[in-house]
Amino acid sequence: MLSFISIFNLIIFILFTGFYSYQFYYVLVGLFRKNKVLIATKNHKYAVVIAARNESAVIGQLISSIKRQKYPSSLVDIYVVADNCTDNTAEVAREAGATVFERSNRQYVGKGYALDYAFKIIMNSTSNYEGYFVFDADNLLDENYIAEMNKVFNNGYKIVTSYRNSKNYDTNWLSAGYSLWFLREAKYLNNSRMILNTGCAISGTGFMVSDEIIRKNNGWKHHLLTEDIEFSVDNAIQGVQIGYCGKAVLYDEQPYLFEQSWNQRLRWAKGFYQVFSKYGKELFKSIFTKRSFCCYDMFVTICPALFLSLLSVGINMVFLTVGLINIDVYPEIIQETSGAIIMSVVNSYSVLFALGLITTITEWRQIKSTSWNKVKYLFTFPIFIFTYVPISIVALFRKIEWKPITHSIVKSIEEV
Repeated sequence: MLSFISIFNLIIFILFTGFYSYQFYYVLVGLFRKNKVLIATKNHKYAVVIAARNESAVIGQLISSIKRQKYPSSLVDIYVVADNCTDNTAEVAREAGATVFERSNRQYVGKGYALDYAFKIIMNSTSNYEGYFVFDADNLLDENYIAEMNKVFNNGYKIVTSYRNSKNYDTNWLSAGYSLWFLREAKYLNNSRMILNTGCAISGTGFMVSDEIIRKNNGWKHHLLTEDIEFSVDNAIQGVQIGYCGKAVLYDEQPYLFEQSWNQRLRWAKGFYQVFSKYGKELFKSIFTKRSFCCYDMFVTICPALFLSLLSVGINMVFLTVGLINIDVYPEIIQETSGAIIMSVVNSYSVLFALGLITTITEWRQIKSTSWNKVKYLFTFPIFIFTYVPISIVALFRKIEWKPITHSIVKSIEEV
C-alpha cells in the first residue's frame, strides 16, 4: 500500500508535467519573443452582436464605448438581443443607438441560442457584413479596439480574440482571481500562440468571427454550457486558425460573490465535460491525423487537468480513509498519504503563485488596482484556482443549466 501511493503520486506528477510543460515554454515566448506587427490595407464592415438578459444597468455604457471607437462609424452597426428580459434592457439599448431584437424562448435558453437568433436575422437582411464582433453586455472597449482587431482580420484570420482586462480587479479576492487568470490567458497563452503561429482560443467574450464562418455554420451552432471553448475546439478540428490581438483591450466585469462565482464555474466545469464528451475523440484523433499542435493544445485544455486532479484527490482520500479506519494496523498510511497531499498542495501553490507573479509584474500597468491589492491578491490567486477542485467534483454529478450572471459594476470607459 505504501509503495503504491508513493508511485501513484509520482505518476500523477509526471503526467501533469508531461502534458503541460509546453505552457512554460509559452511563458518564455511571451516574455522574450516580439509580437507580430500587422497593418490593415482596408477598413472592413462589421456588425456588433450583444446577447443581453436583464442588463439595463450596464448595456448603455458598452454601446457608448462602441460609438466612441476610432474607426469609421459608418462601418459599424450595433445589434442587441434582449433575451428573455424582464427589465427595460431593450429600451435602454434602443435609446443608446442599437438595433434591438427581442427574443422570448424559455425552452432554448443561453447565450448561444441568443446569438443564433441574431445571426439568422442579420444574415437574411440586406446588410452585408464581413465580420461580427461578439460582446457581453457588461463589457467596455478601449477606443482603438475595433481598429486593432481589423488589422488582424485584414491579414487573413477568420476568427480573432482580444486582450481581456477587468473593470473590477480589486473588488475582492474572487474578482482578482478571475482577472489575473484572464490576463495570464491573454499574455501567456493566446499571445504566445499567436507568435508561434498556432491556434488561439476564444474566452467567453471579446472576439470577432468572419461572415464566412457564420454562414458556413448557418448561424451559431454551439450550444453547450461553454459555447466559447466548444467553438474553439470545433474550429481547431476544422483547421481554422484563431488569431489574437493584444492591442485590442476589453474590460470585463468579474463575479465577486462566492455563490455567484461557484455557480458560474460549476457551469464552466460541466461545459468542459460536455465538450470533451462531444469532441474529445475527434480532437485526439486530429492531433495525429492532421499533425495539429493546436488540437493537442485544445485537448489538454479540456481534459487532463480536471481528470488527473479528480483521480489524484479520489485515490489519496481513499488511502487516507483506510488509514483512519485502520489506524492501529496501518499507521504509516496516514503519515505518507498526508505528506503526499501536503506536498502536492505546496507544489501546486508554488507554480500558480509563480504564474500569477510573472503576470502581475509584466501586466502591472494594465491592472486597474492599487499596488497593495496587486501584491495581496497574488497570495489568494492559487486559492482561487484550488476552489475548482470541489467545483469539478460537484459538476460531475449535478445537472447544470445556464443561468445569467447579474452585473452591477456601472462604469464608463473613461472611469476605467
